[in-house]
Amino acid sequence: MKRVLVIAVLIPVVAALAVTGLILGGSAKAAPARPAPARLDTAPSHTVVFDCPGQHALIRPGNFVLACADGNAYFAKLAWTSWTPGLASARGTLVLNDCTPYCAAGHFHSYPAIVVLWGSKAVPGHPGERSYTKLTAILTGQRPRHVPMTQTFPLPTSGHAA
Repeated sequence: MKRVLVIAVLIPVVAALAVTGLILGGSAKAAPARPAPARLDTAPSHTVVFDCPGQHALIRPGNFVLACADGNAYFAKLAWTSWTPGLASARGTLVLNDCTPYCAAGHFHSYPAIVVLWGSKAVPGHPGERSYTKLTAILTGQRPRHVPMTQTFPLPTSGHAA
């Protein structure tokens, strides 16, 4: 009985290995290229982020605007360590205008940060596309007195202006 069970399990495994060209004890050979069967039931799925309403979807952006109206707060030099459907994370720099004496005459200062994108919502009019809904910023070094170490912001979930 055990022998029949072992054979019943091994046959599909060996067949799957043979199909992929990974025969046990042999060299790996690429299977001949064949077109993938068309899938009509689902579109490819990917996750994007929108920084400002009216802008295009972004994937692993190098810069990300937080203050869309005036550009006085943004992330720069983002190096993504993860980009999955549930969560994305990057190291970068938060760049803030001190607005002293007023924003047009203010100075920009940089602070090291970790950026985490999370939450998910379908992008209207783009089947299979989802967008992150929240951004959490964690400042990892010195920061202005009025800025907390960790902040979470809602994100736009489409490129349409609100």
